[in-house]
Amino acid sequence: MPTRSKMHFEISERKVLLYLFDALFVFVALYSLSVLFDYHYYVLEDGKYLKSFLLVGYIYIFGNIFEIYNLQTASSQFQILRGVVLTSVTSITVYLLTPILSPELPKQRLIIVIFYFAILSSLLIWRFFYVYFLASYRFVQNVVLICDQSEVEELVLGLESVDPHYKIIGFVNSDSLNENLDFHYVKEIKKEDLELFVTKHNVSEIVIASQKTDGITTDLYQQLLHLLENGNIIREYTQVYESKTQRIPVQYIGRDFYRFFPFSRSNNNKLYLLLIRVMELFFSLFGLMICLALIPIIVVANYFANKGSLFYTQERIGKNGVVFEIYKFRTMTANSETDGAVFAMYNDKRVTPFGKFMRKSRIDELPQFINVLKGDMAVIGPRPERPFFVEEIASVMPLYETRHVIKPGLTGWAQVNYSYGESIEESLIKLQYDLYYIKHRSVFLDLSITLKTITTVLFYRGQ
Repeated sequence: MPTRSKMHFEISERKVLLYLFDALFVFVALYSLSVLFDYHYYVLEDGKYLKSFLLVGYIYIFGNIFEIYNLQTASSQFQILRGVVLTSVTSITVYLLTPILSPELPKQRLIIVIFYFAILSSLLIWRFFYVYFLASYRFVQNVVLICDQSEVEELVLGLESVDPHYKIIGFVNSDSLNENLDFHYVKEIKKEDLELFVTKHNVSEIVIASQKTDGITTDLYQQLLHLLENGNIIREYTQVYESKTQRIPVQYIGRDFYRFFPFSRSNNNKLYLLLIRVMELFFSLFGLMICLALIPIIVVANYFANKGSLFYTQERIGKNGVVFEIYKFRTMTANSETDGAVFAMYNDKRVTPFGKFMRKSRIDELPQFINVLKGDMAVIGPRPERPFFVEEIASVMPLYETRHVIKPGLTGWAQVNYSYGESIEESLIKLQYDLYYIKHRSVFLDLSITLKTITTVLFYRGQ
């Protein structure tokens, strides 16, 4: 008989749920105000529905900036309180000050105060309901792994650290040459007991991560077929890893890379590339205006703090492996690499205090808009690396140079999701993000990176 399992929502479905109920609770709050108070500002009629949709649109935009649609944030009481307060205050303020599109400001200031608290309280009520009654129970997903015992810890951490409700409660050891029933990181399930364990523990997904087939016995294979016939979901690890982490698991691809890289059509879509180029020119001119406005302050601070030339140039690898010079404001002391090139590190001693501020706020990268105008770089793409490091990393990661199929960027999927790569191992993680972007490149993903970049600057997370 098919196993009964409680309803479970995937990551994308949970995000849709957050979007829908944020809007629903805001509309309920606005309708309640129009009924309870004799204020025309709240009346949802005569074409004012459109104005309400504008408010919801602002909530969605600033909600992404302040990360209330990040599932890790959405499950934390403190982070939800902070994010919802920032989102509500910013969205309502911008809404009230939007000319023509928003209602005329009321003469009674109390109306505005009530408006603020109504929207804020409605969002907080829904979000705390989500934390206490949905996220803590409804979204928990029990999972079983089929993998080599030596890889269990790495596989579990790789998935559970991304989705707090994805719980791997057991594994079947598929390595017939290395069986050890005393392993206790997660419960080991005997091969003959898999079907019974799945039914008893309400397992909603079975993930096959084994790269060996000799450990998948005929009996285990038959049990997997029965589970599949009964409606249980069975997925391959690389698919799960990519959907959960939004990274390409290059460490599990090996020589089968061609199966994983049907590169995004956007990489060769002329309309998309033209649209992106027009936007890049606009952002570059705007960014350089900000750069020019800040230069007098930076010149003075650089003279006392960095004691070197204002601008710093360095060779980087661009599209198709072409070498170009990147422009930056100086953040390190002069002659900081007398002993040769080294990876930039967290709390790098070579970075001056003012340089650290510049990096955290991303001000040091403003001159790179010159590179964007010249066509060496894009606004969004993998960060360009130095030739020395490209050669070193590519020698141990053959897929590394795949990053060069598109232009490098000022910001990128790896930059908004991960810090500096301080080692070969961390460069591997950044490569996973870069390849994910190349594979899934789209206007929507570009917009997501733009919003995350704004979040990085506002929350002072630059490196």
